[in-house]
Amino acid sequence: MALIINFLILVLGLIVLVKGADWLVDGASAIAKRLKISDLAIGLTIVAFGTSAPELVVNVIGSINDYDNIVFGNVIGSNNFNLFIILGIAGMITPLVVKSSTVWREIPYSLLAVGILAFLANGIFHGGVKTLNWFDGIILLIFFASFLIYVYRQLKSDPESHPEQQKMIATKWATLMIIGGLAGLVIGGKLVVDNAIDIAKALNVSDKIIGLTIVAAGTSLPELATSVVAALKKNNDIAVGNIVGSNIFNIFLILGVSSLISPLDYDVVFNRDLVILVIGTLFVFGAMFVGKRHTLDRWQSVLILIAYIGYVVYMVTQEV
Repeated sequence: MALIINFLILVLGLIVLVKGADWLVDGASAIAKRLKISDLAIGLTIVAFGTSAPELVVNVIGSINDYDNIVFGNVIGSNNFNLFIILGIAGMITPLVVKSSTVWREIPYSLLAVGILAFLANGIFHGGVKTLNWFDGIILLIFFASFLIYVYRQLKSDPESHPEQQKMIATKWATLMIIGGLAGLVIGGKLVVDNAIDIAKALNVSDKIIGLTIVAAGTSLPELATSVVAALKKNNDIAVGNIVGSNIFNIFLILGVSSLISPLDYDVVFNRDLVILVIGTLFVFGAMFVGKRHTLDRWQSVLILIAYIGYVVYMVTQEV
């Protein structure tokens, strides 16, 4: 009976997530058009931060309670889910045309984030002691600040005008939509994650598996809903910018804040997942030059989707 209740609440959380994502995309796009700010910049900042809020909430709670495997599994697993599943699904809906700045700057920056995390977590600064402490957290937050500065400079140097819509959303309503959307994402994400964890524990699944799969997928549902809605509306900039921005936010901001709260012991088993993340990022980068230039085609999206499903099946059967 308890599992049925958990499942029903999880479904309710999914509904709240999808509606919140819909409001967020509409509100953010409307404000972007009124302020003549590019959708890409909005996706890389406001939308990315909003959809990363569930990861932040889960990781803060995990850090306070010393659930280190949940903290690392959530971020690394979410980034893999974002890259393989969400880009895969969005790219199957419509070929994703990626801007040159994303190809040459944002995607490489997300790759840099993975490298820095691997460098710090594997104890390079701690004599081989594999942990993230407050010092590492500061380093991660410095890189996060540099990313925000880059986005700000991009806004100043290359603002993008938008054609007038037939029906423009009033600024006050757009703002309320963003606030309501973010609230829906956080509340829905928490409902999904809490009940998914209860279901997983009832089935005796390890905390690493919970972090890398159920928690990661649950906290990534806002990104999934946001990017799918954006893809359906042919808003490629938000669909792609949301994923790239979220992956950067997850490592630099969320792990940075988490490690400031409490030192995080790192299990080297996560190195395998970081390697998968690097391979996936390099594949997406390489896909920009195969077929139609700067476009993630449907067949490429299908490949990364199948690859991730195969990876998850392998991981679960191996009982990490």
